[in-house]
Formats: sequence, C-alpha cells, structure tokens
Amino acid sequence: MEERLTNLEIKLSYVEDFLNQLQEETVKQAKEIEKLKHDNKILTEKLKDVADNMQGDIPNRKPPHY
Repeated sequence: MEERLTNLEIKLSYVEDFLNQLQEETVKQAKEIEKLKHDNKILTEKLKDVADNMQGDIPNRKPPHY
C-alpha cells in the first residue's frame, strides 16, 4: 500500500510539473498572438494608406486584352 501511494505521489508531481510548463507556454503564446494581432493591424492600416494614396495613379479599368 505504501509503495502504491508513493508511486501516485510521484506521478502527481510529474503531472503538476507538466501542467506548470504547459501554463507557461500558453502564456507565452497568448502574448505572441497579441503582438501579432497588433502588428497585423498596423500593417493593414499602412497598406490601406498606401492604397488610398495610389488610387489616383492606378486606373480602375480592365487591361486592353480583355
């Protein structure tokens, strides 16, 4: 009985360690996702500004071969 209890405690400690590692990785990924969302928003705004500025330079018509 004592051996079974010790084995369960060992397994529990491994599970707790794994859970802590998983939590740390999840937090890192959440921070990275937020950074990527922020970067994506900035790039989208810059692309929109470039498109707005070039609107007069590029005619909105089909090429002659159509």
